[in-house]
Amino acid sequence: MDNIIGRVEETQRLTDYLNSDKAEFLVIYGRRRVGKTFLIKQFFKGNFTFYLSGAENASKQQQLFNFTTALNKHSGMEFPPVDSWQKAFVQLENYLQSVKTRGRKVIFIDELPWLDNTKSGFLSAFEYFWNTYASSKKEIFLVACGSATSWIINKIIRNRGGLHNRVTRQIFLQPFTLNETEQFLKSKKIVLSRFQIAECYMIMGGIPYYLEQLEKQYSLEQNIDNLFFKKTGILRNEFSRLYASLFKSPEKQMQIIEILAQKRKGLLREEIVKLSKIPDGGGLTAILEELELCGFISINNNFSTAKNNRLYQLTDFYSLFYIHFVKERKITDKNFWTNTVNTPLHNAWTGFSFELLCRSHIEQIRRKLGISGVITCTSSWRSRKEDDGVQIDLIIDRNDNVINVCEIKFSRKEFVITKDYDKDLRNKVWTFAEETRTKKAVHTTMLTTYGVKHNEYWNNIQSEVVLDDLFVF
Repeated sequence: MDNIIGRVEETQRLTDYLNSDKAEFLVIYGRRRVGKTFLIKQFFKGNFTFYLSGAENASKQQQLFNFTTALNKHSGMEFPPVDSWQKAFVQLENYLQSVKTRGRKVIFIDELPWLDNTKSGFLSAFEYFWNTYASSKKEIFLVACGSATSWIINKIIRNRGGLHNRVTRQIFLQPFTLNETEQFLKSKKIVLSRFQIAECYMIMGGIPYYLEQLEKQYSLEQNIDNLFFKKTGILRNEFSRLYASLFKSPEKQMQIIEILAQKRKGLLREEIVKLSKIPDGGGLTAILEELELCGFISINNNFSTAKNNRLYQLTDFYSLFYIHFVKERKITDKNFWTNTVNTPLHNAWTGFSFELLCRSHIEQIRRKLGISGVITCTSSWRSRKEDDGVQIDLIIDRNDNVINVCEIKFSRKEFVITKDYDKDLRNKVWTFAEETRTKKAVHTTMLTTYGVKHNEYWNNIQSEVVLDDLFVF
C-alpha cells in the first residue's frame, strides 16, 4: 500500500472487511477517473485469485472471450470457450474449488456495468453465482467496481431481484481532499503554493487522473493551458466522455449540469423544470438523484423551509470550469488561461469556485470552529423578500444553540471589511434572524484565503477560517 496517497479511511475499511470471518461482497463506485481501480489494485498488490475487467462497448462474445482468457491466466488451466455467462460462472466456481491455498480468495471484477450487454444474461448469472456458491464460502472476498454509478446503484445496491440486500459492503470513492491533493502533488515533485493548489483544485476538483497530467516543469497556468486550451489537450474533450461513461443516455443530465453552471446560487426544482423543459415528475427525480449520487450536484436545504424549496447546485469543479471557459467560449488562444489570470473574468470564476471549495471541506471548517463533536446541519438561505436579494451561501446550524452565518470571500491578500461591507453584513445577519425567528445566537464567520484585516470592523465578526485550515487532515 506504499503507493496509495491519502485514502486513509478507505484503506482502513478495506483492511477491516478483509479480516472479517464471512464471505464479503464489496461494491466500490464513484465517478470516472477518481481512482477506484488503482485503490483496489494497490491495496491487494495485484494478488487476486481472479481478476476481470469489462470492456467498453464490447460484444457479449468478446466479453466472454476475455473472461476465459483471464480465467486460464489465473488458474494455469485450459478452460474451453463458452457461449453464456451461466457457463462462465460455473467455470469460475470449478476453479475456485480447486484452489487449496488458505486465506481469502479475492475476486475482482472491474467495470462491471460494461459486462451487462443487452440480453446478455450477465446479471442473472452473476446473481446465481453469488447466491448459490460464493455467499456461503467465508473465504470469498468479491469486489465489484464500476464508473457507471447509476448502473451500480440501481442494478446492484438497490437490486430488487436476486441481489436484493446481498451487497455486504460498499465504498463511494470521492475525489481527493485538499490535504490529499497536496500529498499527491508532493509525491510527483510538483511544487505549488497552497493558494495555487486551491486554484488547481477549483479547476480539477481533486480527481487523481487529472492531477496526474500536471507536469512539474510548467507553472500551474501553463499546465492548465496545455490540458484545456491546446487542441490536443487531454482534458479539452473529457466532458462528453465523462458523462457518457456514467449514464446510458446522458443528454438530460448534461443539460441540467449546463443550466446549473450558469446559476451561481443554485436553482429550485421548479426553476430547473422551467429552464430545462423536462417534465416535473419521476423522470426528473431520477436524473437529479443520479447526479447527486455521482457527486456532480448537491441538494442544499433552504434553512427552515419546506423540502420542495431545496436548492440544487453544481458541485463538480471540472464541469463548472469546462462549461464556463472551454465549451461556452470556444477559446482558440492556446495561452488563454495564462493571459486571463487576475482579470475580472478570472476573479468572477474564483469567487464562485471558492464557495464550492469551502462547501466540499465542511469537516475541516467544523474542526477549525471547534465543533467537530457538535451535531450540525448545513444549508443555505434566501430571503422571502425578492426586492432585497439577501442570500446566505452557507449556514451551519449547531446543536449547541449557535448558528454560523458564513461569508465566503476569495482574495489574493487579506480581506478588508469596509464600512459599507460591514453595514451589508450586519443587515444580512439581521434579516436572517428576523425572517427565520431563530432563538439561537447568530455568529458571523468569515471564510477567506488569507484572513481578515484587523481593522475597526473586524471585531464585528465572531470567527474566521482561512485557506490553510482547509488543508488539515
